[in-house]
Amino acid sequence: MTYTRRKAADHLATFLIALSACAGVAALVVILGYVIVKGVPALNLDFFTKRPLPIGEVGGGVAPAILGTLYMLGIAALIGIPIGMGAAIYLSEYGHGRFAAVVSFVIDLIAGLPSIVVGVFVWALLVRHLVGQYSALAGSVALAIIMIPITTRTVEEILRLVPNSLREAALALGAPRWRMILQVVVPTARAGVITGVVLSLARAGGETAPLLLTALGNQFFSFDLFSPMASLPVQIYNYAVSPYGDWHTKAWGASLVLVMIVAVLSLVVRLVTRTPRMR
Repeated sequence: MTYTRRKAADHLATFLIALSACAGVAALVVILGYVIVKGVPALNLDFFTKRPLPIGEVGGGVAPAILGTLYMLGIAALIGIPIGMGAAIYLSEYGHGRFAAVVSFVIDLIAGLPSIVVGVFVWALLVRHLVGQYSALAGSVALAIIMIPITTRTVEEILRLVPNSLREAALALGAPRWRMILQVVVPTARAGVITGVVLSLARAGGETAPLLLTALGNQFFSFDLFSPMASLPVQIYNYAVSPYGDWHTKAWGASLVLVMIVAVLSLVVRLVTRTPRMR
């Protein structure tokens, strides 16, 4: 290949890469712009502070759904993040042999499961048998199951990027292996670990099918783990399938609020993991 052809191929590849990047950003901008345009008219004080009104009435808000989403995500994080972190540390630092292969396979299998299958499993286990009714606990467990493989895979890959020289230095100083992991490896990979956790929270926060089968929904304020609880994805679904224009507007508004929650989580990650500039 001559120099001219190599140069032309290089320019073509650069153009295609830039075009792909622009297409991805453009799609995101269009989606966000459309949600903002449709959702902003629904935003007011009542929208954030009041509960939904009965069918057909104009007004009300989605305050129970916002609080319910944050509440169930918090419970799911308490369940799923420690399990995902533990599995990631095991696969990264101890993962050798058949058992590690089985754990890795199971994590990949759970990651590939449709969310509605997770919802059906939790419904059959908790809703029908252990708890006996739709509940926030069942919804939180379903979200935790969705979070575990994302946290595990992301954190595992980040921990593998930590240089072995740091591990060897800690061990050479006499630190036991568990302390080396907790005080050297994990803090070194802090930014990636937090990013993985937030990714799992963002993924779980937008799930509708599992919550329809587990938490069901609630038109009132509730913080009882063993009772049905409202959530933004379910509220968006209920509003979107209704025949009322006001509810359609509120569906767009709730969608915008859900996007804002994910954006705030991402902003917090950037602030927490920001490396101070050297002067």
